[in-house]
Amino acid sequence: MNRMAKISTVVAVLALALNLYAADLAGVTMPDSAQVGNTTLVLNGMGLRTKIVVKVYVAGLYLPRRSSDAEGIIMADAPKRLVMQFVRGVSRNQITDAFNESFHDNAPNAKKTVGVDIERFLAALEPVNERDQMIFTYLPDTGTTFAINGKDKLTIAGLDFSQALFSVWLGPKPPTSGLKKGLLGK
Repeated sequence: MNRMAKISTVVAVLALALNLYAADLAGVTMPDSAQVGNTTLVLNGMGLRTKIVVKVYVAGLYLPRRSSDAEGIIMADAPKRLVMQFVRGVSRNQITDAFNESFHDNAPNAKKTVGVDIERFLAALEPVNERDQMIFTYLPDTGTTFAINGKDKLTIAGLDFSQALFSVWLGPKPPTSGLKKGLLGK
């Protein structure tokens, strides 16, 4: 085999290997695992958030082990991460309204128990552009950290806020049923 053929073979093998370690949806690629603290989380699933027919973001859910039990995932006091990769720009008002509606629909009692934390979270939201990422990471000893494009915006201690937040996507009235099914690996 000549040198060029060998290089082509190596490149092809590497490309295949990279595809084995990533998932794709709507032009967004997410790795099959994420390191969170001392824990390696696996990609549980990916889902697409649409508004009418417009693609808004792709979300990926990372857990210590795969699960299709939405309630179990929400309630678990275990590391978890949700990554939102935007495929279009969204204003701060649009994001805030969407989260407010989702908290109301999926965690109606949360306003009473963690209302101050929800308000802090909503105040930290900002407009996003296409390809921007919002990342929500829960660690039992730390709480929930919210980051945009790799920059931590705030951390909210306690399991209660995490449960309310993850119910936004996994609760009884997610933004779309396809988004929830995808996150649950269905």
